[in-house]
Formats: sequence, C-alpha cells, structure tokens
Amino acid sequence: MYVPKESQPKQGGGASGKAKDGKRKIVAQNKKARHDYAIIDTYEAGLVLTGTEVKSLRQGRASLVDGFVQIDGNEAWLHNAHIPEYSQGSWTNHSARRKRKLLLHREEIDKLASKSEETGHTIVPLVLYFKDGRAKAEIALARGKKEYDKRQTLREKQDRRESDRAMAAAKRKQRGE
Repeated sequence: MYVPKESQPKQGGGASGKAKDGKRKIVAQNKKARHDYAIIDTYEAGLVLTGTEVKSLRQGRASLVDGFVQIDGNEAWLHNAHIPEYSQGSWTNHSARRKRKLLLHREEIDKLASKSEETGHTIVPLVLYFKDGRAKAEIALARGKKEYDKRQTLREKQDRRESDRAMAAAKRKQRGE
C-alpha cells in the first residue's frame, strides 16, 4: 500500500536539535562591554569558523572579554575572541585566539568603518550564539564610558532594585492584612 511522504513519520525522533523558529542558543556573553561602553547600535553578523571551532562552541566554551572588531580592507574581523581547542580534535585543531571573519552586508561594513573612525568609538562583540544551527555574533558600535558614567549607571541600577523591593514588600504587606 502506498503512503504519501507527507503522512509518513519522520526518522530520528521528534526534535531535530535545531531551532527552526529563530530561537537563539547563547554560547557566550560579554557583560563587561555593556558596563564599559555606551551601546549606540547593534548588528548581527555571521562567523566564518572551522569545524573544531563549531564543535567547541556547541559545548558552550567561549569568551568574548578581550574581543574587539576591526575593519580591514572592506572586511570585518573579530580579534581576541577565545574559543578553546576542541578536546577531541586532532592535528586539525584551531588556535584559540585567531582572528575570525565576520559576515556583514557591504552597507553595514561601510557604516561601521566610518563610525568607528570617529574619536571614542569602537566595535565590540556582545554575544556569540547559534541561530537556526548557524554561529552568529551580535556586535555593537559603542562609545567608551567615563568612570563617573559607570558609577551613575550602577547607582541607577541599585536605586531601581531598591524601589522594586520596596514595592514588593508593600504588596506583600497589603495582601497579608
């Protein structure tokens, strides 16, 4: 008896491991960048990686703390992002801190290049993640914060946290009476 292909059960179980609805599986975040820089604009860029780099990222091993992006010859490059060697790799393993090419549209590269040449602006990586099975990096055009800006940000964050606590306590007290 012939059964149409659409009604046949799929091989390999239910979940295929890939997020088809565009969900992000975050591998590494650069929280220090949001503290040290005022984020002006963000971009999503693809990464050109070797096989062992992808396997190492899938294990959740990476660090963006010292990373930065540089535009060289109309190409964007990610420098100093640490992706450790794959533990089961052989002689084909990658070097941990090599520069990696970022895949962006020409207009985005031109805009980033012109803005990053301005005084005080830089391009920093914020997040490494997988989207639809492909490695992506969220990069940001940023301006360095002064020390007093950092203190002000921390003070605002602390004040907001304290007000939230006070409101929650007032709600709990109101419900209890």
